[in-house]
Amino acid sequence: MTWEETIIEIRKKPEFKDLVAQAYFEENLVLNVERFRKSLEYQETLKLINTLFPNIKPKIIDIGAGNGISSIAFALDGFEVLSVEPDPSETVGAGAIRILKSHYKLENLEVFQGFGEQIDAQSQQFDLVHVRQALHHANILEDFCKEIARLLKPNGFFMAIREHVLAKEEDLDTFLDIHPLHNMYGGECAYTIERYTCAIKDAGLNIYSILKHYDSPINYFPLNKEYIFQLGYDLMLNKRLNFKGNRFIKPFFKFLMNIIKPTEEKVIKILNQKSYYPGIMYSFISQKL
Repeated sequence: MTWEETIIEIRKKPEFKDLVAQAYFEENLVLNVERFRKSLEYQETLKLINTLFPNIKPKIIDIGAGNGISSIAFALDGFEVLSVEPDPSETVGAGAIRILKSHYKLENLEVFQGFGEQIDAQSQQFDLVHVRQALHHANILEDFCKEIARLLKPNGFFMAIREHVLAKEEDLDTFLDIHPLHNMYGGECAYTIERYTCAIKDAGLNIYSILKHYDSPINYFPLNKEYIFQLGYDLMLNKRLNFKGNRFIKPFFKFLMNIIKPTEEKVIKILNQKSYYPGIMYSFISQKL
């Protein structure tokens, strides 16, 4: 199956209903955009952009744009955007982005159909390169990052958002086995943190920050902060109650933990340490100096 055929197929199957909604794969393209713009992930992304660019409205190139939810959202919020997507379809590709551009009458958005390794744009044209869930799909990761560096202005930023991460390369097969769509279209991949960061640095970019999975809703959305805190709290509680000791101590310790709640920082730290699974999502922020 092609990627477009895969999405059309899963829209018909009840067992994929939640995935279709959460991944913004619904047939109604406008609905996907409107839901994405309201999402905690996008709101946190805007906050991050405002932190990186406190004094200017950055010119953005959105690479691997899919059905255009990020590109359109950025354009609607007043950014000048070049949207890059290799798939031509009107379902999940450049055709869909053009439909949305026409629907919203966006003059500040251009669409280019092509791969991230070779983009028809002049060097040093963009303040921000935004790649959402697409860097791990690169044909050649290192070439993709070099093209990004070419396109960036000096002091510009590269945001690789929600990228699948492996603790070790041997985990790749496990990730591919558990991914719900890989067996249908065969296009998934994931890399270790070291592989991502080496490709970014070898392209001439400096690592600005790495957002581990539980550091930000950018990574863990559609889960919310309250759910994440409870998940971490339960993990900490279970860990402490598994010690060997007097059975009368355990109920008291649980009572004490319920009164003295751990800090959010502590909860996030324990989750990032103990809640790994192959393909967990990280975000990488780098800068061209």
